[in-house]
Amino acid sequence: MVRTGDAHAAAGPTLAVVAREAGVSVPTASKVVNGREDVAPETRRRVTEALDRLGYVRRPRFDAGRPPALVDLVMDSPDGPGAGAVLRGVAEAADEAGLEVVVSARPGHTPGDPPEHGWLDRLAARGSSGVLFDLAGLSPAQYSWLDRQRIPYVLIDPAHEPPPGVVSVGAANWQGGVTATEHLLALGHERIAVLAGHPDTMSGAARVAGYRSALASAGVRHRAEYVRRTDPEDGAVRLCVRELLDLPEPPTAVFVCSDRMAPAVYGALAERGLAVPDEVSVVGFDDLPVARWSVPALTTVRQPLAEMAATALRLLVRMTRGDRPEGTRTELSTRLVHRTSTGPAH
Repeated sequence: MVRTGDAHAAAGPTLAVVAREAGVSVPTASKVVNGREDVAPETRRRVTEALDRLGYVRRPRFDAGRPPALVDLVMDSPDGPGAGAVLRGVAEAADEAGLEVVVSARPGHTPGDPPEHGWLDRLAARGSSGVLFDLAGLSPAQYSWLDRQRIPYVLIDPAHEPPPGVVSVGAANWQGGVTATEHLLALGHERIAVLAGHPDTMSGAARVAGYRSALASAGVRHRAEYVRRTDPEDGAVRLCVRELLDLPEPPTAVFVCSDRMAPAVYGALAERGLAVPDEVSVVGFDDLPVARWSVPALTTVRQPLAEMAATALRLLVRMTRGDRPEGTRTELSTRLVHRTSTGPAH
């Protein structure tokens, strides 16, 4: 079962009760319980006395004999384009394991937010057995905080390479880039452009590398001017497409490394009077709902977000039992979903 809000109280007083007794906030009481140093001496004294007076006992992180009762799922935004699939995957796996999941959005959506902003303290105060992070990234200070707390955690599709030893689940992005490009090559396209995001993201770099590898394997010349990196905003994407169309030899096909950018690509092509796929073929990546709603429906590489989330939760359960995965990175396979946005080269 997935729910939002605080966990059910364990036997005995909760940390919220202790905080109320000491006249402090729950995050402040959590800092005292977790041995944090950034608490005033008088505040620490009041919280400590309240802990002793009420007989507060911190719940263990995990029971080695059975799955945890509660885990956290922290997301950048539950409204994000892939959030629904992640929630579905976690919910199904949690139901199988008999777990409850607290879902929360990280305030600020900024990877550099320090733990002092409170959201990590609230996570610790719940006494969760482990955490799933569906975030763009965590800061070094936040990784250190998690390690100090000895809280098991798994990253779902992190944008950046996590520190050594951190467990993550992602997709086979390189192979997906190969698959998308090979599909266009099989249709006779050789002038294939690629639109990608920032080069420092793991997924974007891997997808472009797969694109280049497929071209090389087919003996097709790689053209640097066909590789464009852009923010996913509509205006930036349209500008990139216009620049590609203004080349002396414009591409006949575009591999878009995120379905989010596909509507802007369609729009820029329509501005020039170019039809998809009759004059320019377009293939995406992710298989988000927008791929099915687009006209024409977008051929894309399916990233198995729900399966990735479910796999992450199962790994987390193993970690809370004291097991350690053999490898820190698990990649799930991608596959091409052929719709109507790609056609033969002319």
